[in-house]
Amino acid sequence: MHSQWSWDALHGSMEATCERAVELGVPAVTFTDHADLTPWTVTEVPEAWQTFVHGGILTPPALDLDGYLASLEHCRERFPDLRILSGVELSDPHWHPESVQKILGAAEFDLVISAVHSMTTVSGVGEVSLAYDDRPAADVVREYLAETLRMIEQYDGFDVLAHLDYPLRYWPAGEPGVVEEEFRAVLRALAAGGKALEINTKVPLSPQILRWWHAEGGAAVTFGSDAHEAGVLARGFAEASAIAEGCGFRPGVTPWSPWVRS
Repeated sequence: MHSQWSWDALHGSMEATCERAVELGVPAVTFTDHADLTPWTVTEVPEAWQTFVHGGILTPPALDLDGYLASLEHCRERFPDLRILSGVELSDPHWHPESVQKILGAAEFDLVISAVHSMTTVSGVGEVSLAYDDRPAADVVREYLAETLRMIEQYDGFDVLAHLDYPLRYWPAGEPGVVEEEFRAVLRALAAGGKALEINTKVPLSPQILRWWHAEGGAAVTFGSDAHEAGVLARGFAEASAIAEGCGFRPGVTPWSPWVRS
């Protein structure tokens, strides 16, 4: 999940999230705050993000590692019975190898997750949802998956692929089966690289994609609520874990380990 150290988590709080974890009985949390490196062409953004926009280009601020790590240590001291792990979510890392190397060299993260967040849109490079403005939905998903495959092939420094179904958030009527071969190609490459697949519960991952992951040799899954505020920590985890079990995965050796193939 994310905290106030993710530039887009307007209501994030690491401390409040840890409080919520204790309240729920969650044994472990990992804060994978955003390191977004690609400037976006934008038209409308929330008022709080206007300071990042110049000439129609939104440039995400750098992750404040000193602040993040200090907050992490504070929470570990305050919540000694909660396992609090460090992490980072890298956006489009294959486009920014030098910046990524600098980030990962400055901190020893327990978990590195990675994903494609940017695509070519009608007005430039922007957030994935804008790509639907000028092309068929299935083509957008195919292009997204092709770029994700390039990321896997060109950048190896991550542990977990985050929200593979990201473009499906904006195509709610779409069926993954329309682009099955493209999904399977990504999953094969991910499995061959020894990575884990995230079950992101912001929009529940299709069980079909998870079955494809198992069929293509996927060895492990993790669970991500993608929470940007404390109140939605662990949303949908009961349902997601039931789906994972039904698709052939079981808990790992510790509560903070990835789930593995049965």
